[in-house]
Amino acid sequence: MAKKDQSTDAAKEKDREKWMARFQVRLAMQPGVDRAVLLQAVKELTAHCAATGEHPRTAFGDPDDCAVQAAARLVPADRAARAKRHNAVVDTLGSVLKRVGDVAGL
Repeated sequence: MAKKDQSTDAAKEKDREKWMARFQVRLAMQPGVDRAVLLQAVKELTAHCAATGEHPRTAFGDPDDCAVQAAARLVPADRAARAKRHNAVVDTLGSVLKRVGDVAGL
């Protein structure tokens, strides 16, 4: 019986780690999120889960949605808007360079 409990605990821990990893990746992809914001969000989540004993999925739902909400809460609106504009310019430039490379046969 103890062996089954250990495997169940290990599976729960692995699921928790997967949830946290996905949350961190999705949060890092949000406009304006830097290392400090990422660390703050992870600290808040882990503290809540440690205090309540809840699984992150139970407490916060989908990691993608949670990441979007955390970014909206922790990143100042002006910084997020600036990052979105910057990303749009970089994407446009990358597209133009790709087209030039295609035309030139590079």
